[in-house]
Amino acid sequence: MPDPTARLRPGQRVVVRYRIASPGTGPTLTDALGELLRADERTVTVQTRTGPVTIARELVVAAKEVPPRPSRRGAPHLAVGVEELERAMVDGWAPVERAGLGEWVLRAAGGFSGRANSVLAVGDPGREVTEAVEQAERWYAGRGLPAVVSLAGPVGFDVADDPVGAVLLARGYQPGPRVLVMTADARAAHARRGDVPVEVSSRLTDEWLDAYRLQRQVVAGASEAVLTGSPEQLFAAVRRDGGLVALARLSLAHRWGGLSCLWVAPGHRRQGLAAALTGELAARADRAGARSLWLQVEQHNDAAVALYDGLGFTAHHEYTYLRRPR
Repeated sequence: MPDPTARLRPGQRVVVRYRIASPGTGPTLTDALGELLRADERTVTVQTRTGPVTIARELVVAAKEVPPRPSRRGAPHLAVGVEELERAMVDGWAPVERAGLGEWVLRAAGGFSGRANSVLAVGDPGREVTEAVEQAERWYAGRGLPAVVSLAGPVGFDVADDPVGAVLLARGYQPGPRVLVMTADARAAHARRGDVPVEVSSRLTDEWLDAYRLQRQVVAGASEAVLTGSPEQLFAAVRRDGGLVALARLSLAHRWGGLSCLWVAPGHRRQGLAAALTGELAARADRAGARSLWLQVEQHNDAAVALYDGLGFTAHHEYTYLRRPR
């Protein structure tokens, strides 16, 4: 019988069903819900609300990853909190290198993309904020990269009102454009996909990557590592006249689907290709068990925001990158 825990990884939020002895009635089943702390050949340990629970693998009858814990009311894609969703999104665009600084995550990928080369400053860094920022600056300097901090909050939040933001501003960091994080119910999104043929592959091909280079600069090795670094990912494209004219990527992590890399060649826009790609990948996410979707879009990109709004996405929160001028 396959090991139900084989696909689970530390850091995921999971539910593990296992057998326990019950006096008078014999073996019965119970669940451990929480973060998977450790997994070795004999046991798995889950951090539950009441403390860590270590379970012998031989007693496990079922196990699966579950979405982040809801922190507010509403549909699942809206009920998750800002910090929880920010953490879940890390594995949807995974850096080549990461390190923990308390609950902060330091991310590096040779300079390819802001998301993979910035501090995810959510939670407690385990030390004074100023000390944490200084330590992060040294970490990035050792990799030849500038220190960039990703700071998230509700739509319209004031950086100066955030404790981390206040320290960064005092150190000369400057916030950049706001980025919206939008979420949707996967089933609602794929209901609007239309009838445009979409090619989907689990493999990053040279053809797809060559087309991707038309929308942004890549970093050899690092870009491929980020694009293929999620637990699972799919690469979608629309082909016209023998070539790829539209692209999108879906990551699957923490029971969420993450949409990224959406691009349509200038001569093929306003033909429903972006909606077709988004809808097809939403359907794939739904079939894979990811009921909710996220994507990130610059707030000033009115056309893209309007497109996603029409596909059922709603603004969940926003973030900005803060950089220290050299």
